[in-house]
Amino acid sequence: MPELPEVEEAATRLRAVALRELITMVQVRHPALARSFPPQAQAAVVGETIVAVTRRGKSQRVGLADGGTLEVHFRLAGDWALGRRGDPEPPHERLRIDLAGGARVSLVDPRALSVVRYFPSGTLPPSGLGPEPLEAEFTVPALQEALRTRRVAVKLALLDQRVVAGVGNIYAAEALWEARIHPGAVAGRLTRARVARLHDAIRTVLQTAPAGRYHAPDGVREGWRVYGRAGAPCGRCGAAIGRMVQGGRSSYYCPTCQR
Repeated sequence: MPELPEVEEAATRLRAVALRELITMVQVRHPALARSFPPQAQAAVVGETIVAVTRRGKSQRVGLADGGTLEVHFRLAGDWALGRRGDPEPPHERLRIDLAGGARVSLVDPRALSVVRYFPSGTLPPSGLGPEPLEAEFTVPALQEALRTRRVAVKLALLDQRVVAGVGNIYAAEALWEARIHPGAVAGRLTRARVARLHDAIRTVLQTAPAGRYHAPDGVREGWRVYGRAGAPCGRCGAAIGRMVQGGRSSYYCPTCQR
């Protein structure tokens, strides 16, 4: 699933072509997407100008001139394909938006799990999210309080978007390696010193994330310290990177550095 850096990168690309543009046509091209973005919502955004493209956690929010908002969540495999009207249809196109200046915005998703929701003026997308990890609101005391009562593995706690927004499986694994904390350590038992290391590590891995999308043709991008590297040597101590399953997902870690 695209995480904070990938969603931010996608929002930046969308902003470059869509900001201050008038929406002239909206077409949902898959029935799954129509469940979250029905015809009446599609009609409501036609004729509106896009005035903002922002990110909150793993979602993008497209602000409209009348005060309405489109919330877009890529889920597992969604992305934007940006082109011009008349270009060939991109593979797996689920939503097409034409803009007055000639640009075409396509939401592509091979799994058809992406969600688009419309919120009219006076309403906002529900949040329930924790602090943004690269903003001032994300502090060591805030992270410690969020973890204090949690009796689950710290890796699973980090995947809860109420703890910190935008961090998913990959960056949680990378941050725990950076902080030298085992993914199975109980979240509520971490000392303040270890929470402080984890706080700094989360910021570090997000700020230094590989450019572009998180995946490559072989499934693993260059630059990860542990993610997808089971059996490879740890770049810090040389021990073989281990893999364990937590909450149905793979967790990668160094058994020597992360005790």
